[in-house]
Amino acid sequence: MKRRFLLLLASFPSILLAQKDIVIPGNNLIVQGIPDIPVSVKNDVQRYTESRSATFADWHPQRREMIMSTRFGNVPQLHLVSKPMGARKQITFFEDPVGNASYEPVSGKYFLFTKDIGGNEFSQIFRYDMADGKVTLLTDGGRSQNGSIVWNRLKYNGHILYSSTKGNGTDRDFYMMDPLHPEKEFMFMQNKGGGWSISDWAGDFVLITQSISANESRLWL
Repeated sequence: MKRRFLLLLASFPSILLAQKDIVIPGNNLIVQGIPDIPVSVKNDVQRYTESRSATFADWHPQRREMIMSTRFGNVPQLHLVSKPMGARKQITFFEDPVGNASYEPVSGKYFLFTKDIGGNEFSQIFRYDMADGKVTLLTDGGRSQNGSIVWNRLKYNGHILYSSTKGNGTDRDFYMMDPLHPEKEFMFMQNKGGGWSISDWAGDFVLITQSISANESRLWL
């Protein structure tokens, strides 16, 4: 009996080693008729499943730097690149992904971005102040979708136009807002339906896109 125990003890590390060499499925998976998957295969595939793309967001209007979105953790966040070939500095740290940014086009003292909460797809507009990194919610924060942020390219007035469904939860209306004083915003255009977006704003003209179906859209001036 003693000899059998010693033989079992001597083989125990090899049993553990064999388990470490294969991928152990989680308890939430039912695996039937699938052979053991070596850890080496998992490690080889991981280089593709964990690839990290970098997406350009916006140029600073005065300095030679830009904001980009890339992923170091679980979700993409915004990073600042302050010079050519410079290191990326992460500037947002949310649990939800952030993939866009739009600088205030004159001084660049702040930028705007959108994100939802917990994947609920109710994107909200936020202001990020470059001086101290403070983030301020500008839209209602409720069950509304907000986006299509544009600045006037020819007659800058400190305001943005953006679209929102906050009126009735369905129709996507347009609003004008000063991001430093969001409480003073007003409706710019009331629409019927959810397929409206703002494409551009230059001088006294606004270019609007109406998406009717997957095969049809219209431009309005």
